Amino acid sequence: MTHTAETRLKELGVTLPDAPAPAANYVPAVRAGDLLFVSGQVSQNADGLVKGVLGADMDVEAGAAAARLCAMSLIAQARAACDGDLSRIRRVVKLTAFVNSAPGFGDQPKVVNGASDFLVAVFGDAGRHARSAVGAALPFGVAVEIEAIFELA
Repeated sequence: MTHTAETRLKELGVTLPDAPAPAANYVPAVRAGDLLFVSGQVSQNADGLVKGVLGADMDVEAGAAAARLCAMSLIAQARAACDGDLSRIRRVVKLTAFVNSAPGFGDQPKVVNGASDFLVAVFGDAGRHARSAVGAALPFGVAVEIEAIFELA
């Protein structure tokens, strides 16, 4: 039996959030040929934005959990762009991740592993991707923001 992304989400006990609405003048996703570019998704949960500065008031474990929330929103946006059909996602191509970082904090890759590990758990080998993990000051004080490129079938 083939494990689909939807099946894996159920096995993980994960219910994706609704695809968040854009916070400014942009669209959540753009398709160009077989590629789907999903705009940056900030760390948020049902209670609102997950804020923090890694290396100051947030540790790597909490940052990785925030990155996982970003990955959940990325998948939700991709699903919405695919008319609710995650089976149209052939693979995760690339993540560009921004981590709200205190001066001297250098563990951005460990934080972003929260998103990368989740995408592999959901999509299997098709979830393995290229990525960048960069320290930055982020809007609204959120801990993490991640954008993604997906290949569509």
